[in-house]
Amino acid sequence: MKTEAKILICYNAPVSIFSVYNGKPVKDESSGDDLSEKSFIKELNTIQKRLSKYFTRVETLAIDRNVRKTINEINSFAPDVIFNFVESVEGIASYEYCMAGLYELLGFEYTGCDPISLGNCLNKAMAKDIFKAFGIRTPDYMVLKPNTRFTQKDITLGYPVILKLLSEDASIGISEYSVVTNYTELRKHFRFLSETYNQDIIIEEYIKGRELNVAILGDKVLPISEIDFSGLPSDLPKIVTYDGKWIENSVYYNHTKPICPAVLSERTKTRINNIALKAFKALGCRDYARIDIRLSNKGVPYVIEVNPNPDISTDSGFARAAKAEGINHSELLFTIANFALERKRKYDTQTKAG
Repeated sequence: MKTEAKILICYNAPVSIFSVYNGKPVKDESSGDDLSEKSFIKELNTIQKRLSKYFTRVETLAIDRNVRKTINEINSFAPDVIFNFVESVEGIASYEYCMAGLYELLGFEYTGCDPISLGNCLNKAMAKDIFKAFGIRTPDYMVLKPNTRFTQKDITLGYPVILKLLSEDASIGISEYSVVTNYTELRKHFRFLSETYNQDIIIEEYIKGRELNVAILGDKVLPISEIDFSGLPSDLPKIVTYDGKWIENSVYYNHTKPICPAVLSERTKTRINNIALKAFKALGCRDYARIDIRLSNKGVPYVIEVNPNPDISTDSGFARAAKAEGINHSELLFTIANFALERKRKYDTQTKAG
């Protein structure tokens, strides 16, 4: 029997605002398209159908900068729960947390993390400072404004280092050029990122080792995933790039395959799970998140970042981890929606009692 509830799936209307998304100086015919957003649109119908198995009414709403229209449409539908897939508004990632705040102002319950958590997770430097405050090991870093003038003495980190956009997700701007081994390479790639994206850039020490992803669902840590770099050409850095996530038949796409569950000793697995949960709680996450960890060649885990409201498409790493736990995609969607629905029920009960 279906639950009597109205679910509104909110997502960001796909746009492209950068000339290049994959962080490479050389353009190809797809480099100016945000394939991460286009990929989600293909999944939207599937998600709606699967949620409709559990709830009486499920609708979708594309979010753009027409705030008045958005407010009117949300109020008109009056959802019991908003399934929040909004990761940016017209390509501006920093508006992600604003949408969660809007839901709260309108008085509607929603899935996933709250505004403070979303904002802190998006800013990689802020997240790292929080990690350190909680005693969570993370690579040392520095942040530079776009087009900042600096000298070799200003770089206080040990090479190699990796350059990323401070406040973007979906691996936007990350390529094989992101890892640099000397000052000359750093200046060159910094200049490219500055001119292409005009955003703050975080430079962090690159941890050589294994790439692990830890999916957390509620208070449950799902089986750990590992990115297998074994087929990657030896001259390419072992990292997760934009190409690897979104550009089919690229070298990184073909040779960075996930393994779930990862082959780890019980001791290492326990250590990774504990650190992932600690990072999840430190950043105030709820419902679901993915924690990216590098396990150094010496067996030391470093939390790289926490991804709130991560991709949960049918072929996503999160869905793969859920499947390894025995949770199919439909059940995953229901579980996340039900977290929010339970919060609404609790609030409604308390309001009536008060």
